[in-house]
Amino acid sequence: MKKTFFLFLLFANTLFAQSVDDLFDSANDFYKNEKFEKAIELYHQIASKGTISVELYYNLGNSYYKINKVGPAIYYFEKALKLDPTNEDAQNNLIFAKRLALDNIEELPKNIFQKINVNYLQQLSYNQWAIVSVVFSFLACILFLLFYFANSSAKKRFYFGSSIVGFLLLVISFSITYNQFLFFKNNKEAIVFAETSAVKNAPTFNSEDVFILHEGTKVIVLDALDNWKKIKLADGKQGWINAKEIKEL
Repeated sequence: MKKTFFLFLLFANTLFAQSVDDLFDSANDFYKNEKFEKAIELYHQIASKGTISVELYYNLGNSYYKINKVGPAIYYFEKALKLDPTNEDAQNNLIFAKRLALDNIEELPKNIFQKINVNYLQQLSYNQWAIVSVVFSFLACILFLLFYFANSSAKKRFYFGSSIVGFLLLVISFSITYNQFLFFKNNKEAIVFAETSAVKNAPTFNSEDVFILHEGTKVIVLDALDNWKKIKLADGKQGWINAKEIKEL
């Protein structure tokens, strides 16, 4: 009975994989033939099955870019970079997509620690940093065991020093992992999807407009109240926007 059930699961998983692959191939064919709306429809079908990848988000971004949908194009290029921050194709196409956005928001000057965080540490996600921490933990443990079982004093000194370095790297990488997790948890990014959106000074429709945003602008979500989101721009401006007009990454 167990064997039959296992074979059934294996067969079902194989059919599911073939179905997703067939959809992806069909969507790519539609894209090549410039039938971008149909390609988008099939890409979303793949995503609805729980199958996500850099390639899927990247292709969705390209498809939306081709039909001049700035908000969704930027959104899916950003989603691709969430999975792989080093993907050069997504980085380059995101630059082109942002040129179509109307809002030109200048970022506040960054201090040296913020620059290091953006330019280097954020090149890996916190999940990837967690893997680095695990690797260093194994390395440190192995070096300590080699120190413990070494016969000569020279080898003991070498392995002891190396294990100390390994444990220091473990502590540093774990600290980076934790800080990156807190950063992404407390800095929820979103993309404006509405063509034009009025940002208000309070979470009500009759409150005063403080500034206007357009499709494709990235914002940081600070808080939520009913159907409103409190947002912050790269230049430091803050306000409340209708939750339906943005989409969180």
